[in-house]
Amino acid sequence: MTAPDAFHPDLPPHEDGGEGVPPLRARLHHVRADALDGDTAQTGGMRRFAAISGGTVGSERIWMGQTHVAPGTASANHHHGVSETAIHVVKGHPEFVFLDDSGGTPEEVRIRTSPGDYIFVPPYVPHREENPSPDDEAVVVIARSTQEAIVVNLPELYVLGGDTGRS
Repeated sequence: MTAPDAFHPDLPPHEDGGEGVPPLRARLHHVRADALDGDTAQTGGMRRFAAISGGTVGSERIWMGQTHVAPGTASANHHHGVSETAIHVVKGHPEFVFLDDSGGTPEEVRIRTSPGDYIFVPPYVPHREENPSPDDEAVVVIARSTQEAIVVNLPELYVLGGDTGRS
């Protein structure tokens, strides 16, 4: 492959020192809805499926997929490590729960959503997803700033940076 042209002056070389773009990163990838990968980090009460990841398309800095929350269930408490997480509600009315102490006392906050809504989850913020509907599954699309889906399951919610009594 030739060196970058005037339209791509900052195109980096291959990791192995070669010129040009690695084959997986030189084309678009189509991931069909029926080809999502369920072999990803999981949290009780929900099921995650990877669409865009290092394993599926060779991505290096982003992870994207779907999460399904069954009717009448709640996920385990968890956070996503260093990853920023953006969530787009596709189906149902999932609720996102976290603790907030901006008023001086930790208080459980419940964000109720509808299809078309977005949620942003900052790094390390403990939270859980709930689907209060007794009949309908909730489905969300998730994008993360890390290449893989980081999930750290927790025994309880706590305020990030607050005094949790842990040492």
